[in-house]
Amino acid sequence: MIRGIKFISIPVKNQDAALKFYTGALGFKVATDQEFIPGGQRWIELAIPGADTGLSLFTPQGHEERIGTFQPISFWCDDVFQTSEVMKQKGVKFFQDPKKETWGTSAIFEDPEGNKFVLSSR
Repeated sequence: MIRGIKFISIPVKNQDAALKFYTGALGFKVATDQEFIPGGQRWIELAIPGADTGLSLFTPQGHEERIGTFQPISFWCDDVFQTSEVMKQKGVKFFQDPKKETWGTSAIFEDPEGNKFVLSSR
């Protein structure tokens, strides 16, 4: 039986810049960084401290058009307002500042490639 999601993949052009952003600005930890395609992309898998699901910084061939678009991924935190302020201090750009909705609080941030993600509370 399926027991969960091991990782999600974020499409990127520049794996080194993405690795610096996700580890430096967001605090993720490197689980794997190794050659995947000789002379091409590496397989970079990151762990999110305290979470079971990780992410990979990898773009499958033929999916390059996904880079720089809205990604169907929502990262959760305890306090969207406080977390977004900490992220902004680390240079993270927000496409949409935090706002309260009837269903909860959310914001939308961008990575250096222009990928956009939701930051929300549970």
